[in-house]
Amino acid sequence: MKSHADLAWGAATAAAMVGALYLAFVWVPTEASMGIVQRIFYFHMPPFVVAVVAIIVGMAASVRYLATRNLDWDDWALASIEVGLVFDTMNLITGPFWAKPVWGIWWTWDARLTSAFVLWLMFVGYLILRRAIEEPGQRAALSAVVTMFQFVGAIIVYMANRWWRTQHPQPVLAGGEGSGLAPEMRVALLGCLAAFLVLYLCLMRLRLRLARLGREVEGLRRTVHSL
Repeated sequence: MKSHADLAWGAATAAAMVGALYLAFVWVPTEASMGIVQRIFYFHMPPFVVAVVAIIVGMAASVRYLATRNLDWDDWALASIEVGLVFDTMNLITGPFWAKPVWGIWWTWDARLTSAFVLWLMFVGYLILRRAIEEPGQRAALSAVVTMFQFVGAIIVYMANRWWRTQHPQPVLAGGEGSGLAPEMRVALLGCLAAFLVLYLCLMRLRLRLARLGREVEGLRRTVHSL
């Protein structure tokens, strides 16, 4: 049975996403050079930012686990990385739909796109690793190491089009002289980012609950096998 908190979070998330759709597809003006396809930007960049937030949360929880050996922190890490995979996948999927009309190709193996794909593989590898190791303490410790590599990977993705010449557009935020967004576009981008952050928090609540239940079931299974 759903709690009042679950219903409130669901309503807030739905309202935030409807607001994001309005900002991205109705309120913000159409970009002059790329036209309507540029609106994908508002659903391409924010998921990556949220994926990075998920990595930071997962890494922080993993560090806390290593310091305390409390598996509650491992639950946090698992929940955040698994939810982060959803947002990183959104980023990878939306990118080609923007690239094809603008570049004429769906994908190119430049530094930004390649590092983004490697980061996605790290998300997947984290989950595969967890399924491959049965002992909870060892699983949590090795998973913690992966989150640290993910954090480094996220930095490389962010800096790729600053360090190397890439097909990917140059940074529009914090990109130095000549970068930036029109005020309306900045509002739309921040509004969409806020909506995706609300969605992340909503999914985190649900996934964290599931992680804790899963650990309880695992404990009961171990108890039964030891009898």
